[in-house]
Amino acid sequence: MATLIKILLITFYCCWATLYFKPVDGERILALSPIAGKSHWNFMEGILRALTDHGHQVTVLTPFPNGDRENYTEIDLSKEVRSLVRLNIDDVHKEFTAYIDLVNFINAYSRDTCKILSENNFIKSISTESKLNFDVIIIELMGSECVSYLSAKFDVPLIYVTPPPLISYLERSVLGHYPNPAVVSHVLADHSIPKTMIERFTNTMLLFFTTCWLQFISWLSRIVEKESFDLFELVKPSIVFSNSHFITDAPRPMPPSVIQVGGIHLKPPKKIPDDILEFIENSPHGVIVFTLGSVVAVSSIPETVRNDIIKVLSQVPQRVLMKYEDEMMIDIPENIMIKKWFPQRDILLHPNVKLFISHGGISGVYEAVDAGVPVLGFPVFFDQPRNLQNLVNAGMAILMNLNSVCEDTFMKAVLELVNNKKYMQNAKIASDRFKDRPLTPSKAIDYWTRYVVRHKGAPHLKSQAFNLKWYQYFLLDVIAVFILVILLVAYIMYKTLYLFKKSVFKSSAKSKSKSE
Repeated sequence: MATLIKILLITFYCCWATLYFKPVDGERILALSPIAGKSHWNFMEGILRALTDHGHQVTVLTPFPNGDRENYTEIDLSKEVRSLVRLNIDDVHKEFTAYIDLVNFINAYSRDTCKILSENNFIKSISTESKLNFDVIIIELMGSECVSYLSAKFDVPLIYVTPPPLISYLERSVLGHYPNPAVVSHVLADHSIPKTMIERFTNTMLLFFTTCWLQFISWLSRIVEKESFDLFELVKPSIVFSNSHFITDAPRPMPPSVIQVGGIHLKPPKKIPDDILEFIENSPHGVIVFTLGSVVAVSSIPETVRNDIIKVLSQVPQRVLMKYEDEMMIDIPENIMIKKWFPQRDILLHPNVKLFISHGGISGVYEAVDAGVPVLGFPVFFDQPRNLQNLVNAGMAILMNLNSVCEDTFMKAVLELVNNKKYMQNAKIASDRFKDRPLTPSKAIDYWTRYVVRHKGAPHLKSQAFNLKWYQYFLLDVIAVFILVILLVAYIMYKTLYLFKKSVFKSSAKSKSKSE
């Protein structure tokens, strides 16, 4: 009887422990996403959702709070950082078009976010602790590596997140290697592959200028401003989660520390709102989706260009869904529905969508590729020309200049993409390749995050190039020795020939004098 009671008591306590003490098998993650661009946050949000879905505990500082949930805590930065949403297109061209202005902005914005983070109450509170209560820090990298100071202060592994497909101007500093400008187009280039000598030349100059200028102004900022975070040595990341994929980006050499998770922001489709769904399904010739993303306001583009676009779209047989900030716009054509926001991802997956007119932001590019929809691209700035050029190379897109749009060229491009079946076929091929992966992005993020923590920062993944001086990296010391050896051999050969010639002349002179 006593034995039976013991068994019952043990069983009761085991059940009680199972109910109230859940095993914690996830890592504790601190995420910093201070860039107030919606597409940037889409990528980071996708990564963090993948981590919480796999049982990790995430605390994130973000300018786009959406509410806490299980294993997920947000700290609002929306009132502290400069918004990069719905900008006037003239301001975009003024501030982001010239390379030097763009690099200056990237550095200044990055350092401003570092200042904001260092003064944030939550960061201040954890900075006073002797030991950080997190296993790894995940940070969105834009320009300055000052954001790595928390990793340096607490000796916690660092993971970088890069929303653009690549960060040409920071690759040497972050990954240890320069991208080869002969085969890898710069993120700011207007081509996806440098095919001609002129493109290779301009690509090389662009890489040289942006890398050197960013390093210079970053160094100057640390010297002049002398912020508290500048006192820490820059930390190199254990790994980098890159918003890239070989379907939407040309093949290139990658170190093992770069994990490609392009498309991680793509969520399972939801039901389209009834009014939009009815509009789509009652379109016998299909639907065209038009948007310029979240950064640029469509209402800010030149009036003549905007009128030409609307006039052409009103004449096509398809219905049009247009993302436009002013829903009260007068004289809206019957075949056009205007809203401030559309569930773009869900709409593109509808089989009745025939064309996607877009600015070429990487989030929209992945949505179009995943859905297998042809694209008419109007790139505005940064990586958008390169993103769209990759789709042109895949045979599923046509590229146009937004500032030079006229009725004839725009109508011709729209009809070509809608009526020529090769664009839709190529889009479906790209979609099939994009989805064919050995591991989903979500599982890859979970695995590699655990890998970094499990292997104490995974220092073995970092390139040995970090241990080399610049002249060693470019083999200038080896080349110098090689040249010296050649010069030495040439000198020895010269002296040998000189002495041989001198000896021959001497002997011939002696024999001649004897004969006389």
